[in-house]
Amino acid sequence: MSDFLLEILVQELPYKFIPDAQKQLKDAFEKLFGEYGIEYSKLDVQATPRRLALSVFGLADKQKDIIKEAKGPILSIALDENKKFTPAALGFAKKNGADEKDLYEKDNYIWAKVEIKGKSTKEILSENIENIIFKMQGPHFMRWGNHEQKFSRPIENILALYNEEVLPVKVLDKTSTNTTLGHRFSKNRQVKVTSAKTYADDLKKANVIVNVKERKKLIVDSAEKCAAQINTVINFDNLDDLLEEVTYITEYPVPVLCDFDKKYLEIPDIVTTTVMSKHQRYFPLWQKDGKLSNHFITMANFVGTDKESMDNIKAGNQRVVSARLEDGIFFYKEDTKTPLADKVEALKGMTFQKGLGTLFDKTQRIIELSKQICAQLKIKDNDIVRSALLSKADLSTQLVFEFTELQGFIGENYALKSGEKENVALAIKEHYFPLNANSETPSQIEGQIVSVADKIDTICALFISTQGKLKKKRPTGSNDPLGARRAAIGILRTVINNSLNLNLKALFDSSLNALSKEFNIELDSQTADEVYDFVLNRLNIMYEKEYSQELMKACAVKNPLENLDEYLSRLKFVKEESQKESFKKLAEAAKRVLRITKDTDFTCINETFFVLEEEKELYRAVNAQNVDSADLRAYVKSLENLGEPIDKFFDKVLVMDEDEKIKNNRIALLNTLKEKFSKVCNFQYL
Repeated sequence: MSDFLLEILVQELPYKFIPDAQKQLKDAFEKLFGEYGIEYSKLDVQATPRRLALSVFGLADKQKDIIKEAKGPILSIALDENKKFTPAALGFAKKNGADEKDLYEKDNYIWAKVEIKGKSTKEILSENIENIIFKMQGPHFMRWGNHEQKFSRPIENILALYNEEVLPVKVLDKTSTNTTLGHRFSKNRQVKVTSAKTYADDLKKANVIVNVKERKKLIVDSAEKCAAQINTVINFDNLDDLLEEVTYITEYPVPVLCDFDKKYLEIPDIVTTTVMSKHQRYFPLWQKDGKLSNHFITMANFVGTDKESMDNIKAGNQRVVSARLEDGIFFYKEDTKTPLADKVEALKGMTFQKGLGTLFDKTQRIIELSKQICAQLKIKDNDIVRSALLSKADLSTQLVFEFTELQGFIGENYALKSGEKENVALAIKEHYFPLNANSETPSQIEGQIVSVADKIDTICALFISTQGKLKKKRPTGSNDPLGARRAAIGILRTVINNSLNLNLKALFDSSLNALSKEFNIELDSQTADEVYDFVLNRLNIMYEKEYSQELMKACAVKNPLENLDEYLSRLKFVKEESQKESFKKLAEAAKRVLRITKDTDFTCINETFFVLEEEKELYRAVNAQNVDSADLRAYVKSLENLGEPIDKFFDKVLVMDEDEKIKNNRIALLNTLKEKFSKVCNFQYL
């Protein structure tokens, strides 16, 4: 067993690409070894901003030899009249590297046992490494120099070791070596690597921590230790994205404690922390009492401890953050000179979407949809209408114009400062929730209603403005104009998580009609169905791990958007029931009925046309079944009680009688039964 190491040294990679690059590299080599049947005990991929490194341990040195059966020509062609092999049989043997003595008869054909010698692992790796590298994909891949192949950044070196020997590999104009480069500021700039086992330690001597988990832990531990020196803490729970980014932009992270003027603490904390964490990659520090500190930590990708260099790093970062916060405090003071409600008028000058008016127009539609939702829920709409009116007002502020990710958060702060009710202010912030597929939904009814209204309007605006030839501008692949997918998931999660009894189909219909009238757009007859399908596709994806696609189709006895709670309850019920023998028997009967009644519409039953006792008995049993389908469990139980008369009917009654009246009467009876089955689910999908 051997070890293998591959390092691709590049210029600094975009940090968002690095985790995906690790996965692509890992998947590609796992697939390679799988296809060639090469065994190994461990495969690992590590990365820094400048390198992607694959290590494989316990690697077999060659493929196993394979003996397989090869099928040749049929005996009538392979043997002549004297039972001797024909040229066709001998040609088959030669093609497969077999001798005449290796041929044998089986199943009326000539066969040969062919031995395939396994290739060496070295040879396989040498042949495939360059191809694997240039099959990698990512955003903004480009050609570099005079080369045709594309990669994220220029490749500077290829390190390839098979045990302790250099594996001959050529990638573009780079020939593999056993050396690499350490940290840019390391004294040990040139690094000779002994083997895959020593790789991480060899690089540590050159101030590179190649292991991603180790580097992340070092960032957390060193930052916490640094924060503790001034009696502050870091809340890493809310800094996952920042921690990952800093991990992937450093090779040797060193914490630097910095500070800024306390006057900047006058502005909302969300502004200060956003400037630090989102814009400058700094870790905000908090005092033990929960108040924001005027200190922060930046992680320098730095080697060395000389005071002058560290002071320069500190001073530079403090200048940058002070300039950004100076903008923030200026905008904040200017914005708060007038109440938030006065800023609604300014939305008339801000375009929502080409051809669909301004943000002021959108606000009015959100108000109207919010009223409709209140009517469905039978609740008063005073605070909800106020929340809807002010929901987009902060988009006209200078602070949100500068820091767009603060939309909603600034609205809440300005609303409270303007004397608005707390529930209205909270709704302004939370109507943007959930911020991603897994984050929290609005906590109170005001935010929930305005959130649903806003997102319905956004989705309908996208679909109505991209009808006909413009359909190509709708969400496809990674393209998500107006965040429509996120909006659909937000609607569904808000309604489901908060048990809102809403007819979303009616709300989508109302929104589409309102948009078409307001902007004089003729509504395409297919657009509404396309909106339903788009949202329901998100619903299916949300529940695909819990329910099969067939089950979700089966339970969509009507548009699920009319009542999500009822649909999800039906899904859960049918999934549980489908494990029971009684329900399986009911499903078989239902499918039989569906097959016979396919493409028929006879529903008028005439008792005088019944001939056999079995069809009369089924008719009486069906009529006696009068349980309300609202109680699904009781309703299914009543249908299961029809099992015996249904069995007798199919055993004794020929539905397709020669007499048209008798046949159609029997089909009508089964159509009545089909209608009862359809209130449970669409059994044909089970």
